[in-house]
Amino acid sequence: MKIKQWLPVLLSIFLVLALAACGGGNNSANNSASSGSGAADAAATKEPAAEANTGGETSAPGDIGAPDHSKPLKLTVFSTTANYAGPQTGWFAKIIKDKFNIELDIVASNLTGGDTKISAMMASGNLGDIIIFGDDKNHYPNAIQGKLLLDWTKDGLLDKYGTEIVKQFPKAVEKAKVAFGGGSAVYGLGNNVAVNPSGPSEGKDMTWGPDLRWDLYQRIGAPEIGSIEDYLPVLKQMQELEPANGQGKKTYAFSLWSDWDGNYKMTLAKQFACMLGYDEIADTAVYVKADEEKYYDFISEDSWYMKSLRLYYEANQLGLVDPDSLTQKFDDVVAKYKDGRVLFSWFPWLGAANYNTPERTAEGKGFALVPFKGELMYSTGFNVYGGNGIIAIGAKAKEPERIMEFINWMYTPEGAMLSAGSGTAVPNGPKGLTWDIGADGRPVVTDFGWEAFAKQQDTQIPAEYGGGDFYYGSNQMNFSFVVPAMENPETGEPYDHNLWQTTLERNPSKLDSDWRAKMGALTAKEYFVKNDMLAVAPQGFTGKEPLMMDKTLEQKNKQIGTVIQQYSWKMVFAKNDAEYDKLSREMHEKVNGLGYAEVLEFSVKKAEELFEARKSVQ
Repeated sequence: MKIKQWLPVLLSIFLVLALAACGGGNNSANNSASSGSGAADAAATKEPAAEANTGGETSAPGDIGAPDHSKPLKLTVFSTTANYAGPQTGWFAKIIKDKFNIELDIVASNLTGGDTKISAMMASGNLGDIIIFGDDKNHYPNAIQGKLLLDWTKDGLLDKYGTEIVKQFPKAVEKAKVAFGGGSAVYGLGNNVAVNPSGPSEGKDMTWGPDLRWDLYQRIGAPEIGSIEDYLPVLKQMQELEPANGQGKKTYAFSLWSDWDGNYKMTLAKQFACMLGYDEIADTAVYVKADEEKYYDFISEDSWYMKSLRLYYEANQLGLVDPDSLTQKFDDVVAKYKDGRVLFSWFPWLGAANYNTPERTAEGKGFALVPFKGELMYSTGFNVYGGNGIIAIGAKAKEPERIMEFINWMYTPEGAMLSAGSGTAVPNGPKGLTWDIGADGRPVVTDFGWEAFAKQQDTQIPAEYGGGDFYYGSNQMNFSFVVPAMENPETGEPYDHNLWQTTLERNPSKLDSDWRAKMGALTAKEYFVKNDMLAVAPQGFTGKEPLMMDKTLEQKNKQIGTVIQQYSWKMVFAKNDAEYDKLSREMHEKVNGLGYAEVLEFSVKKAEELFEARKSVQ
């Protein structure tokens, strides 16, 4: 009876305490030991709390309020895709410092041991505050199982501070729950999410090329290229025409790098398959056709992975492969493109972004698309469920409401407009400096913006915008939140500045004019569309948890992948045909002995799962 008498009193006390906690704006979290230290940034304290999460119609609900930004918050970002390690600097750092009083320190497994680094981080029990996974196949579900990631639904975190995500991208949240959260939890969100239901999601250029030094290609007579193999004699002629750059350093058709290699392949041996309408299912043994229920074995005789190795081997025999390829890193290759030492680019963003300066393109020099007969470009469709890249929050992250608010902002029109194209493509940069809204209400790139986009590291940003150079001032997490080709509801045009009407109407350079006249299109994407050379892959979802390898098969797969990767590089640099064939036989024998047939069987099931997912949007 005494207990019953006290119950109403106790409940009243609990209710008062609960209301006090809600009214305090998560003071308990804010009063805990912060990841950062020091005085609050003046710009951050000037901004009203209710406006801290701007971008379109986004803001934290009024009865909750935005998190307290008065103390600086230093976040460790562990990215498996980043090509930079260290503190985020420059214009992006200043924007998020002013807006959220957040500072980022990036740990890049690409640069510090790859899978070994990831394993070490997992073993430590702490992956950092923000985690970027390149795909959702192995490390992401393992991190969930290891309780290393925060559930965004905990304490209503996503609903309170992820309002734009919940409102605009409910399908992506649904996928997160069903596929990896047991139907209720959200441990991360996919990249390149969109609201568009169908069609190719690329921008002005496609993901792959091939792109060649257009000026040299024209000077040798622009011979028709009937097949991928036909590039070799063409590139040899181009190399003979310009055997060295302006500083007397030797030129090469191909300059390879290994720091993008995953645990399964030589990364640069898959691109030609994508130019024929196929792409891999990550960490499996199959390539799958974009628009048909077709697939083929990764290391079969007909595979363009194996054909690519042979192509590079033959190119090396012709002196077309940079001998530094075995040891250099991606940044080394970027520098060589800038110096005019490379003649071929698999990706439009690699050659053009680093070589095509205004001075060169005005002379007609630069990289541009040179397709081959029968090319069928793999195109990724708009994905309302989000891609396989994942952004997550660490289980031990402090002040998760501030992290959620920041991630949510990156999915808003404001955040997306700022960093559209971030990662491998050129982002828009700061409004008012590199781009702005014109008198007619349309977005337009400024003169400074065109210089920054072309010169990247050679363009210095004014101190009031963060200083440093444009390239390293970009968001270095290497994660694309929304598809840049998606329409910004605030402007009625895509986020990507390359697709703005003002950009397409802008006076073209001599290079652009020449290319457009000869190809009959304004952009590479338009060329592929007009000539029916696109294979668009529908981006669906089965509505079920994805098939996952068991631990035993996963271990076998890693061992097989290591063998394939190691032998791939050896085969490219084999001394002669006999050695090349010997290495190929050894590779097949070893992987077959390690259980490749089991991996292939599982991979076929993954292909069938993919075909089922595509039917959900057809």
